[in-house]
Amino acid sequence: MTRPRIQCRSVPDMDAEWLPSLHPVLRRVFAARGIIASDEIEHRLAALLSPAKLGGISRACELIEDALRNDAPILIVGDFDVDGATGTAVAVRGLRMLGARQVEYGVPNRFTHGYGLSPALVDELVVRNPRLLGGALLITVDNGVAAHAGVAAAKAHGLRVIVTDHHLPGETLPTADAIVNPNLDGDAFPSKALAGVGVMFYLLLALRAYLRARGWFGERGIVEPDLSDLLDLVALGTVADLVPLDRNNRILVEAGLKRIRAGRGCVGIAALLGSGKRDPARAVASDLGFVVGPRINAAGRLEDIRLGIECLLTDDPAQARRLADTLSAINHERRDLQAGMVEQAEAAVEQWLAQRGAQSLPVGLVLFEPEWHHGVVGLVASKLKERFNRPVIACAPAGEDSEEIKASGRSISGFHLRDALAEIDARAPGLLHRYGGHAMAAGMSLHRGDVARLAELFDEVARARIAPEQLDTVLLTDGELAAGDFSLELATQLRYAGPWGQAFPEPLFDGVFEVESCSIVGENHRRVKLRCASSAQPLDAMQFFAEVHVPLPARIRAVYQLDMNEWNGTTSLRLLLRHVEAA
Repeated sequence: MTRPRIQCRSVPDMDAEWLPSLHPVLRRVFAARGIIASDEIEHRLAALLSPAKLGGISRACELIEDALRNDAPILIVGDFDVDGATGTAVAVRGLRMLGARQVEYGVPNRFTHGYGLSPALVDELVVRNPRLLGGALLITVDNGVAAHAGVAAAKAHGLRVIVTDHHLPGETLPTADAIVNPNLDGDAFPSKALAGVGVMFYLLLALRAYLRARGWFGERGIVEPDLSDLLDLVALGTVADLVPLDRNNRILVEAGLKRIRAGRGCVGIAALLGSGKRDPARAVASDLGFVVGPRINAAGRLEDIRLGIECLLTDDPAQARRLADTLSAINHERRDLQAGMVEQAEAAVEQWLAQRGAQSLPVGLVLFEPEWHHGVVGLVASKLKERFNRPVIACAPAGEDSEEIKASGRSISGFHLRDALAEIDARAPGLLHRYGGHAMAAGMSLHRGDVARLAELFDEVARARIAPEQLDTVLLTDGELAAGDFSLELATQLRYAGPWGQAFPEPLFDGVFEVESCSIVGENHRRVKLRCASSAQPLDAMQFFAEVHVPLPARIRAVYQLDMNEWNGTTSLRLLLRHVEAA
């Protein structure tokens, strides 16, 4: 494919009076992300949006209060990804903090139940725990807005149901007793970017205020809990689910990171950071997204997400370490499996390109291999989307010799994936057995014999909705750095100035450098010394997962990140090379 086009982010005019003490590079970075007012970079919890505008939240609080006063069982039903796992842990911990004595959780198994609250899962949970029959309260986390049959099954067993979710609804809603979801049509909550764990946290905030007004804590002799104790879990789920880090989400994530760095987070997150050789005292959002999140997700993809949930619920450091080690081992297995599947997918695309030419490549790409593992297809779609800059759906059998196909898609900016699936469903009713998701990610199921038809329709919809220029890969940077900007001090400020993440990207810079030396580290990493006109001293740089068989030119244009390198107790500046091309 063609190399990316490097483009500097546009920076609006800034008032010279706006935070003059802030480093000029940081001012530029913030302004390029639409932040030109000082209060927008202050992540005070007092600035969180109020839960009051979330639709359905008053009714949900009434139902939970009734369950608390009657000591009725409360069953949390989560999902098998990090958002669902953290949301489940927040719900269980938070309700116990608020005085609930009978709180349990259940979660679907990807291989036996499929996604979300299904009748099969409800039946299994009721058989396992007959106390749930008649009067129990079921609360979904990160799922449920499309679970018509599952909600009906729960109500048929006599359970009352609260749905908390953030996924986009279909044309009709399930018959739950209350639904809390900022993305329902007409919901007045200002931020639509809450993750599932964020919705659950907001319900707990509203519930605490509701119980306070009703005299609950005084009656029961309960100390009103500090729900900020849960923010490390909220931060993890928010970052890992790749929801946009708008201001409200940045407040939640930064507050959670501060707890982790201060040693006040749950022992499970600390253990998972340790298993990835990350220091909790220096944790940033990328550590949650690339170290902790994948370890929990791997359990849901290959085994049982309850391993991850138990790691987040335990207060025993030794048990947390054991579970973290188990999750790390599963994640190693997942990485090996993913690498093989991605290699197959890339080979299939390269063969297509060799036979038919680049112009023939579908705009909406659908890939299927009979031996693929359906727990990992989302990761394959993500990798192929990044490489070819087009929406991708990867498909795999639901089980050995199964005629059902599970598929997962990832999209590019400007192409709403779930809306595209809705159009496919309208064009070919019944083709998709189930589907749901977001603008950037979605899942679906269909019959094996219909994969070719899905590929045809997905490409048609993508071609109609995506302009040719959207397929050009553009690498946005924050421009060049002056000589004095190559400093450890600025690298430190940039590291902690976020939290950086989805829709609030980590700063990248670009420039032209002379390559003084280059050596190979391990199998596919480069250690490089660079010199540029604006710096008198050579600069240390690393390029991870490089094509080391291709020599570096003597003069390069690089897109890079200012990084802090710690080695043998010494911290130094280095550049992390994200893209390199001949100057």
